[in-house]
Amino acid sequence: MNSRMVCVAHVTGLINSYQCGSLAGLSASDATTTLTHEVRTLLMIGRKVSTLFLDIKGGFDNVNPAALYGMMKAKGVNPYIMSWTKSFLSGRTCRPLYQGSPRVFAPVSVRTTQWAPVSPMLFVIYVSLLHCKIPQGLMLSYVDDFGLMVSSASYRRNIQTLQREYGRIKAKGAVLGVGFWVPKTELIH
Repeated sequence: MNSRMVCVAHVTGLINSYQCGSLAGLSASDATTTLTHEVRTLLMIGRKVSTLFLDIKGGFDNVNPAALYGMMKAKGVNPYIMSWTKSFLSGRTCRPLYQGSPRVFAPVSVRTTQWAPVSPMLFVIYVSLLHCKIPQGLMLSYVDDFGLMVSSASYRRNIQTLQREYGRIKAKGAVLGVGFWVPKTELIH
């Protein structure tokens, strides 16, 4: 099902072209190489370059199934795929298997689990709405990690632009029910 989901995501435009990770042939190396190339190119022409790195807090746990279905429906995803996704994300239960456990099934509150092969793809589709075009910059992501790179004639201007863009991505995240983990946030000039 993961292979089908990847194909559907590419064909329907459910994923952003600057998303790396959870996709065959697009790894952390691709994200790093792209960012390094852009930074070096801008430095060669005398621009000041700054990058803000963000991490989505509890990403997989925050996927809202109804919002994900809405995104898939809006892109014209096959009803069979949507039905399968709905089934996959609903009615989960688990039973602990350790000595003395009650051996009863209990509901699972996590929406997408990291252990299932299709979960990273569903998460990447879900957070694709966070991507936006940045004037004089670039936004890359690797699963739940985002990098916002900007350039200008001054670092002060870069900080102002990054603050504005962070506000935009944070507002989009709030609509999706995802936030960013401040301790893992880094700014590099």
